[in-house]
This record gives sequence, C-alpha cells and structure tokens, in this order.
Amino acid sequence: MTAGAGTGADYWVELFQGERRLGAGFLLTRRFAVTALHCLRGTADGGAEVTLSLADGTRVPGRVSRQDKEADLALIEISAAHRVAQPVPVAGVARGGERWRGPYRPTANDVELTGRVAGGAIPYDCEGGGRIEALQLTADQLLGDYSGYSGGPVEGADEGREPAVVGILLEQAPDRADAGRSANVLFAATIREVMRRFDHFDVGHLVDVLRPPPQPEPELVQAAPRPSPAARVDTLLGFFQQMADQAVLDPADVSELRYLALKRVFEAQERGRGGGGV
Repeated sequence: MTAGAGTGADYWVELFQGERRLGAGFLLTRRFAVTALHCLRGTADGGAEVTLSLADGTRVPGRVSRQDKEADLALIEISAAHRVAQPVPVAGVARGGERWRGPYRPTANDVELTGRVAGGAIPYDCEGGGRIEALQLTADQLLGDYSGYSGGPVEGADEGREPAVVGILLEQAPDRADAGRSANVLFAATIREVMRRFDHFDVGHLVDVLRPPPQPEPELVQAAPRPSPAARVDTLLGFFQQMADQAVLDPADVSELRYLALKRVFEAQERGRGGGGV
C-alpha cells in the first residue's frame, strides 16, 4: 500500500499497467471506478486492461470501459470475478468557502492535500476541450507540481458534515507570474458531472452499491437471511431521496429511478410466483 494510510477513506484506487503506475482513481460502485483520462496515456484505447490496487493493497483486474475525452474522464470496470469489499463513498455537493481534502496520496511520504473551495460549481473549459461543471480549489500545500494526485477524489471537509466525495482532481492552473510553474489552484470535475457523463448508473448498479459484500460463513454460524425485495427497494428509495436532497441528481432523474426500482421489485416478485429465483 502506498497512499492514504490512516485516513480511513479507503475507497480510492491506484491504476497500473503491468508495474507501471498510471495514476489515481476511486470507486463509484463496487463494480466501477473513475479516473482522469489523461492518467491512462500510453495505454490502448477503450478496452485496455489495467490493474486496480485497492487501499488495502489488494490488486484486482479491470478494463477501460468508457472514455469521455472532452471531459478528461474514464470509467474502469472491475472484473466480475472479483468482489470488492471496500466501502463506496457517499456523493455530495461542495459550496464556496467550504474546506476540502484529498484522501489519496501518491506515496506514503507525500502530503495529504487540503484547502478551500473557491466558489462552488462553475463552468470550466478543461484541457480535453469540453465544458464541464467543476470546482476551483485552493490548496494549502505549495507543491508546485500536483500531477501525481490527478484522478484522486476530493472530499468535503467542513466540520459537522458527514464526509462525502464531491469531485475528482483533473488539472492545476499555471502561475501567471512564471509560466514554467503551476499555482496552488486546482480544478476538479464535480461528482455530479461524472454521473452525467456516464450512463452506467442505472438501478442495477445502484442495487450493487447498496448490497453488502458477501462475508465468510463459519460452518457453525447460520447465515443471515437475504433482505427481501421490498426491504431492498425501501433502502433504494431512501438513497435516491438523499441524492435529490444533496442536489447530486435532478428531481426528474430521481422520479425515473424510483419507478425503475419499483418495476424491478414487481418483476422479481412475478418471477418468484412463476418458480424462478429472485
């Protein structure tokens, strides 16, 4: 394990091709991770195989599932043969003046980034050529070069608020006084922008997020019963409402997800009556 020791935020990942480190990323679900597309330079285009190193040091295979070159974002799909047990972060929205932190560090000797959000979400023309919703961040640490942190998560860090991932680090601003240097101003795509850019986050994947990972079952301990479809949809509906309250999802999207979740349960019940599994 190289980074993030002692932070408790163990949803970040490091990406490798062979033994070559590509950059950082973090889990969106237990099946998908997101990274900055420029971290994947030197790999093949879509479908390239990569290795994800989890915060506990476990390595799992994955592949580049989707790329959005305009927004400088990429989605990594984790191999279905591997079940990731790491927690998936809660998504949130950052506001101007709030504190932020980056739980990922390139190496154990690197500092953890902290700072302040300049003014909430703003339109930003990123180097990929697209206009994205982004956060302008001021870093407390004057490092000059922050490139090793690219693709890492940005968390809201105001006291009294539950930790939530609010963005993904993409770029840093040049120093106007010296074009050869970079300022301590960073730009991060909002987590809302990530969700808009990729269409993988349907009800099936949200169910995957909310379902706890399988646990070893001792021979003498009876396994707990699996939650009923009705109980699972109650959890989903609460999750959707939380996303709407935090303005991560539009109300129209929440309404559609609620409908799809209920439809999924009804279909499962019908299959059950017909003798099929749920």
